[in-house]
Amino acid sequence: MNDWPLTLMAVHAHPDDEATGTGGVLARYSAEGVRTVLVTCTDGGCGDGPGGVKPGDPGHDPAAVASMRRQELAASCEVLKVGHLEMLDYADSGMMGWPTNDAPGSFWRTPVEEGAARLAELMLRYRPDVVVTYDENGFYGHPDHIQANRITMAALAMTGLTPKVYWTTVPRSMMQRFGEVMREFGAEGQEPDPAETAAMAEIGLPDEEITTWVDTTEFGGQKFDALAAHASQGENIFFLRMGRERFTQLMGVETFVRVQDTTGAALPEKDLFAGLR
Repeated sequence: MNDWPLTLMAVHAHPDDEATGTGGVLARYSAEGVRTVLVTCTDGGCGDGPGGVKPGDPGHDPAAVASMRRQELAASCEVLKVGHLEMLDYADSGMMGWPTNDAPGSFWRTPVEEGAARLAELMLRYRPDVVVTYDENGFYGHPDHIQANRITMAALAMTGLTPKVYWTTVPRSMMQRFGEVMREFGAEGQEPDPAETAAMAEIGLPDEEITTWVDTTEFGGQKFDALAAHASQGENIFFLRMGRERFTQLMGVETFVRVQDTTGAALPEKDLFAGLR
């Protein structure tokens, strides 16, 4: 038996990412007595500033935005009962193709081995039994999400640790429902953008390729409140528009692809810790 508790480590790119894709599992497993560790790689400085001012616009102060978002992240972690928050504090790289991608100190510009070495130290400290991050495309092509995947997989190779490893995803059937709900809650008279609709259709995976379906319905309220804690980014967090009850109905299952396992737990799974307890 190990002399440390069962531990879940989630590696995310920005403040608020922890709530969107893993808020349910963080809350659920914390309630079950699992030690939860959140690693947030960037400072979120490319998010909206006070009053909704956008990056690159007059009055947008990345340092002030980062400070504000750090406080919001702490509030989100309190809601989700995250046991340990670790921040790598790289500069937010912004969306793919933005000038901030190549700014000094940006996460995207950071050598993978450098970020991986820092993450490896945390892995050796916490000895996670389960590690969760994004897939190789960062789920939707965001440079910081891609980099989070890269440093996570490299850190695991550096440490030689063999936790169960999962990449977040969404079933295509759910993406269809998202599209319907987005039209329902979108601006009146606003026609869906065909390019956006086509792009959404390519996000996620066919249902049969998803290995792990975790019921987090009981923790939907916490997940909603964690997202709401990131108030400065509310304009960009579509899910807040639908209200707590509808949100919980739609977001009550979190889905993953298992990419590393030594337990032999049968697939599909309903528990990230299947085979470990």
